[in-house]
Amino acid sequence: MRLRNIPGAREEIQASPYCIQDPASYKGRWPALFQNQNPIHIEIGMGKGQFLMNLAKLNPDINFIGIEKFSSVLLRALQKMGEDPLPNLFFIRMDAEEIAEIFAYQEVKRIYLNFSDPWPKDRHAKRRLTSRQFLERYRRFLSEDGTVEFKTDNDGLFEFSLLEIEAAGWKLNAVTFDLHNDTELNQGNIMTEYEERFSSQGNPIHKLIASRI
Repeated sequence: MRLRNIPGAREEIQASPYCIQDPASYKGRWPALFQNQNPIHIEIGMGKGQFLMNLAKLNPDINFIGIEKFSSVLLRALQKMGEDPLPNLFFIRMDAEEIAEIFAYQEVKRIYLNFSDPWPKDRHAKRRLTSRQFLERYRRFLSEDGTVEFKTDNDGLFEFSLLEIEAAGWKLNAVTFDLHNDTELNQGNIMTEYEERFSSQGNPIHKLIASRI
């Protein structure tokens, strides 16, 4: 269960040099923040930041942005960054529904979606980060050769995602229902906190990679 109420969390986030307070002001000019022209990869719903921090350490020639809406969860990531700062990683506290307002056309090379909220009720389907509504948002700023990478242990959400990718007119580049036993797709896999927990419980991890057409 995610922590959602830590006294003073929002104040600490606002004071952090690792969290962008006005992300819309960087739309179309993110290279100015990173001071380079390296490709941008983002994770939506990045939780406590383990996945992105490990990626950023391994890939100094890529710029990473983590997006999280829960202040008390994001705070944990900022505290980790304070202990081990990374020049190619920044965070944003925001709701993913506004994601297309902060990135310009073809400004992002890759989108990571890891163990996203399944929103199990049918009436909430459009809130799922792999819904056709969100895929349309991603199309507005994902590069032509960019990809969306999605991991989950939720069977229903994964099946839904496969159908939504087809309905949205996207291309499915790769898919596995058991990532950790897939030699090709598991190569170089960076695990998230949830992935470590669920796989230790014996849950197979599903993954897909999709691209816009």
